[in-house]
Amino acid sequence: MAIEEFGQTANGETVHRVTLDGGGLTARIMTWGATLQELRLEGHMPPLTLGFPDFASYPAHSPYFGQTPGRHANRISGGRFVLDGISYQLECNERGITHLHGGSAGTAKRLWTLDSYGTNHAVFSIIDPDGQSGYPGTMKIEARYELRPGGCMAITYTSVTDRPTLANIVHHSYFNLDGSETILDHEMMIAADHYLPVDDDQIPTGEIKLVEGTDFDFRELRPIRRVGPDGQVLYDNNYCISDEREPVRTIALARSMWSGVAMELRSTEPGLQFYSGFKIKPTIAGLNGKPYGPHAGFCLETQSWPDSPNHAGFAGAVLRPGEKLVQHTEHVFIRS
Repeated sequence: MAIEEFGQTANGETVHRVTLDGGGLTARIMTWGATLQELRLEGHMPPLTLGFPDFASYPAHSPYFGQTPGRHANRISGGRFVLDGISYQLECNERGITHLHGGSAGTAKRLWTLDSYGTNHAVFSIIDPDGQSGYPGTMKIEARYELRPGGCMAITYTSVTDRPTLANIVHHSYFNLDGSETILDHEMMIAADHYLPVDDDQIPTGEIKLVEGTDFDFRELRPIRRVGPDGQVLYDNNYCISDEREPVRTIALARSMWSGVAMELRSTEPGLQFYSGFKIKPTIAGLNGKPYGPHAGFCLETQSWPDSPNHAGFAGAVLRPGEKLVQHTEHVFIRS
């Protein structure tokens, strides 16, 4: 375990990075955005996640590489929702149309406090003030990273609030299990019978659709590759794992046949956003020494269902005073 200064924010705040070791994994996590800057597996040369070797590249170029979006990750249509009869308008930070990942100054883009740490774990926290991006209530969020035996990286988010609000905290790493230029030939399994179709603004239409008979069916392990009319892979949808949070269970499995590395995903969460990385734009060199292109990594974001305040029947994200929201996810890496 080591702590070092890793950079400075535009406001002159010092960003620290902590290095954790355990279970055959090495993780480097920044206080900015509670960001997993790098994750490596013993005996496997390429990093398991996309990222940049320096801090300055993150505010300038990162599409949420390893960051912790909140207070409500994913999208809310028009930035509008009604809670307990009160209408709220959030910042529309995505093309002025939708609210995405907590806004332009959400938790993914601010400095967290490093509260405690050890050889294999670190705990970060942040206060999201009343009115931040339009959200009601002051909310405290804690993020605990822990490297456990058997190649397990466990992440636990704990949130409390002083007023009714929305809370949906997400880990946003992009994974690549073999170092290839794209992840299109990785195999994927997602334990969901339904998914949420989206409109042109990537907002759920309200339909909860069966995956059976569609290109969204990942109930059995199969390659990610799916070529749309414009030649791109177009996965960026929520998979409906359950209607509410449940005890930790396996919800997905990804595997590279080239490297023999697999990642089992276990979580409490009712939704899983599978994003195949088709919008990644080459900018500067990443951890692999060259710019990342489209499909360079995939995201598996464990979450409440997106835009849930505006759709009856969606697994929701309301948090009230006196409640404690605990969101737990485990990434388990296996080499064959």
